[in-house]
Amino acid sequence: MEITEFLGFSFLLFALAATSFPEAVHAKDAAAVLDVFGNEVQAGARYLIVAPSTDNTTTLAVTATSKIICNSDVILSTLNESLPITFSPAIKSNDGVIREGSYLNVNFDAPSCRMGGVTTMWMIESEGLIVTTGGVDRLNRFKTTKYEGDNSFYQLSFCPMSEPFCECSCVPVGVNSDKHLAPNVDPLHVMFEPDA
Repeated sequence: MEITEFLGFSFLLFALAATSFPEAVHAKDAAAVLDVFGNEVQAGARYLIVAPSTDNTTTLAVTATSKIICNSDVILSTLNESLPITFSPAIKSNDGVIREGSYLNVNFDAPSCRMGGVTTMWMIESEGLIVTTGGVDRLNRFKTTKYEGDNSFYQLSFCPMSEPFCECSCVPVGVNSDKHLAPNVDPLHVMFEPDA
């Protein structure tokens, strides 16, 4: 088979696939994750992760166990103790919008840690199975999806990657009895508030 015949045949196959399965060629982007004001959550922008208390009387927020954020566990505390986070897509994207169901890296926004060469990327600590800082890009992925019971809330999940070609199921993240964020506990329903 000559190269021109091969190219012609390849084009015909693509054209056939495009007309038979248009959703494969023109797939729509997943819905954008929205902040509390209904605006699209932007990659790299600062947000607070907020959640209602169990009795719905106060607003709680994600923070660190230590003022030295660089090596801390991630906990749920009062709103006035909250720390800003940033999202970045684990798979490069050109639109800068965080999308539902896409793999994310989550970081505390702590410039002093970055200057010291320490990562504030969230990960799951293997011994205590809690969310902590010190993650490595691509191995510590999270995703956010709409919470099934109430469309104004989102669910954060941890999506481990054990080997380069093996993806494990995502596990919802909640809060354990010590107020630490952790997988495999009652899911935490969150919203994202821009950090002023």
